[in-house]
Amino acid sequence: MNLRRFLAVAVLASTSVSCGLAAGEPAVVVAGSQPVSQVELERGRYLVRVGGCNDCHTAGYVADYGGVPEQDWLLGDDTAFVGRWGTTFASNLRLTMLRYTDDQWLARARSLEDSAVMPTERLRAMSDNDLLAVLRYVQYLGPRGEPAPQPLPPNEAWVGASVRYSPATP
Repeated sequence: MNLRRFLAVAVLASTSVSCGLAAGEPAVVVAGSQPVSQVELERGRYLVRVGGCNDCHTAGYVADYGGVPEQDWLLGDDTAFVGRWGTTFASNLRLTMLRYTDDQWLARARSLEDSAVMPTERLRAMSDNDLLAVLRYVQYLGPRGEPAPQPLPPNEAWVGASVRYSPATP
């Protein structure tokens, strides 16, 4: 087991989670440690789809009309988003969301500021149960892939695929 996977499992194992299992409902294991109901996982999968998470956080998802296999979802993308803020990239959620406890994730999702790229209003509109279902689903997919490239400041050029945002005109 590599160090990254070991740390991810160790963090998740130490996280207290409300599982919400109904009597007799089969449970699945999230990232090797968290029993979660199938209903909650399906809810998380649904919210990831309709929330547009894959549009940016899954390479090729939009171009393939959603045909990217589920095991390849949410690994991030090295297509840059370039604007007055500099250059940013869609993160690998399968790595970044492993570090959150329930309370940390809820606080993070509620505190995201408006962004020219990330539709933060979608996260802020979700209920706590919906946000936790998304967290459980992403953690269920498990760690995989590499971190996204680091953001670049406005004066540093990016050479590669990009989506460029122009300033709004009055």
